[in-house]
This record gives sequence, C-alpha cells and structure tokens, in this order.
Amino acid sequence: MALVSLAGLLAACDRAVMNPAGDVARQQRDIILISTGLMLLIIVPVMILTAVFAWRYRKGKGGTYDPEFDHSTSLELVIWSAPLLIIIILGALTWSSTHLLDPFRPINRVATGQEARAEVERPLRVQVVSLDWKWLFIYPEQGIATVNELVLPVDRQVRFDITSTNMMNTFYAPTMAGMIYAMPGMQSTLHAVLSRPVEDIGYSGSYSGSGFADMRFFLRGVPAQQFNGWVANVKASPRQLNLPTYMKLVEPSEKVAPMRFATAQPDLFRRIVERCVEPGKPCMSDVMRRDMGHGGGRPHDVRPGAGMPPGRNSAPLHGEKPEGAIFKSPQEKGTSPHFTKPATPNAAPGQTNPGDPANRNMTYDLRPRDPLDPRAATA
Repeated sequence: MALVSLAGLLAACDRAVMNPAGDVARQQRDIILISTGLMLLIIVPVMILTAVFAWRYRKGKGGTYDPEFDHSTSLELVIWSAPLLIIIILGALTWSSTHLLDPFRPINRVATGQEARAEVERPLRVQVVSLDWKWLFIYPEQGIATVNELVLPVDRQVRFDITSTNMMNTFYAPTMAGMIYAMPGMQSTLHAVLSRPVEDIGYSGSYSGSGFADMRFFLRGVPAQQFNGWVANVKASPRQLNLPTYMKLVEPSEKVAPMRFATAQPDLFRRIVERCVEPGKPCMSDVMRRDMGHGGGRPHDVRPGAGMPPGRNSAPLHGEKPEGAIFKSPQEKGTSPHFTKPATPNAAPGQTNPGDPANRNMTYDLRPRDPLDPRAATA
C-alpha cells in the first residue's frame, strides 16, 4: 500500500508544476525545490534530534543530568544562526524572483541560456476572457478566436491580456506559468513562453460557481510552422465572433467543448474590459472622460461620477446584480439579531431624553448627507 501511495505521489509530481514546458514555469519550479530544500535543513535535523534526545535521556537509562545548566554559547549560536541564515537566503530568493518573474515584465529569454530576440520576433498577443464557465481566447493579430482551446508556438514569447466578464477567476496553465487573476472591468498581463511541444490542461484556480470544476481548456505547444497551419484551419471555420455571438456565448454554460471562430471583432476585448458590450451602453473610458469634464450633471457638480450618463451601472450581462443589505431599508431586511436595528420614525436619541439606553445603541445608522444637497443647509 505504501508503495502504491508513493508511486501516486511521484506520478503527480511528474505532471505540470514539476515537469514544466515553459521557462517561467521552470524557474518557479526551481524556487519551490530550493525553498523546500532550505527548509528541510532545519526540519530533518530537528526530527532526528527529537528521536535521539528522547532515547538518550529516557528515564533511568543513559545520559547525564546537570541541574545547574542554564546556558551554552555554542548551542545558542547553532540554534539561532542556522534559521537566521536560511531566512536571509529565502528572503533574497523571494525578492529577486518577485522582480525577475513579474508577470507584467517581458521575459528576457525563451529557454535556458537562450536570449529572447525581441527585435526579430514580437511577442504573440493573446487576449483571455473568463466566462461562466469557459475560457475565450482572442488572437488579435491573427483575427481569430477560440473557446477552451489555447494553441501557442514553441520558443516564442506570448503576452496574455486577461480579464473577466462577471466573476473573478484565476487563469492558470501550470506547465507554462503561474496563476494570474482575471477580474471584471480590469486587465491583467502575463508574459510566458513554451520551450518544447506540450499537450496539457489549464484551468481556473478560483471557485466561481457550479460549473467551476469543468472550467478547463486544452493547452498545446506546437512548432511555428504547425501553429501557422492551425491558424489557417481556424480561419476555415464557419463561425464568426461578433457582438450577437458573444452575447450568446457569455450566458452561463458548463462542460463546453472547444469552439473555433474564423473572425473576431477587433474591439471586442476592449469593450469587454470597459463593460460596454451591449449596444448603446457607454464604455468606462467615455464615462471617465465625461466625468473629468463634469458633463451630464449640474454645472457646479464636481463629485466623482457626476459625468456618468443615465443608466450606467456594473450589472452583469446575464441575470440581475444582487443588491447588498446595506442598500436596503430596515423593512426590506426583515428581523434578525444580526441586522441593523430599525430607527424609530421621527425620533433622534439623546435630544429629548439624554438618559435613554438607546443612546448607547451603536447599530443606529445615521448616513451623512451630501454637502452639495441644498437640504443639508436647513438640517
């Protein structure tokens, strides 16, 4: 049984994280191994010495007992210097790797000892969109798109621009690079590369609902010539990714088979990030531009969001956005010891009865008024 368990553990270590196909993932694996080895320098001796001391100083057997012992300089040096040295090494390793493996930073090599030739071949751009519960990949330079299928050329740097439509997810291809968050209304970036042909699976590392377990995509690394052939095959697909198609695709679905689109609307990713896919809905850049110009509201209204056009909100494309309890009236919340205590109409604690126990009720919520509201001057 022990041999079967050990074989299972070794088989798991051979996949993805411990058997990377990309240089970034390889460096991350090395950090894991180095950190584990450094920590074992403390853990293993402590475990061995625990057994040795328990055996040597067992009751009635061996060892010496010195009731006057209170200090040993040599022991103190060993006890404190070894962990301190390991902490310093781990700190230096963490600091350097944090900067070298910054996902926003273009990588300076595509493989061990092989420098990236930025002046010869630009990074391949791939736009990643997290949907419920599937992955959309847009290749803007090739003008194509896929669902749950990511094909990349070997030995070419790739820049991923990552976002989400509704729920926060984590884009994770362990054999290529680490986890990067995909968040609605925001764009993350990841630079990575595949150093050898590979066929593996990528998935989301953040729970995002009922279809999370099957939110996976196929990752394939192929030679450059084979990648060009794959692009030609995708262009032969009858499907086209436009706004009406995307509006259907964004609806929640589970266990979605890979899909290919021969064309992709050029500004689709930007509109997804700026949450203006629906016809007539203003983009965030337009809202901010109007906000900076204080348009759309009163001329003297300079509050953030004063330029926001009517109807602009962050509701998801499907379903309704849930409303938090803080925005509901006490009557809508119902009764519960955990809810804010409803205020008594036309009563202000302390003004008429200073000794009232209600004055100590810290759940009484008095929301501040808008200083620009004319009614505030008469309050």
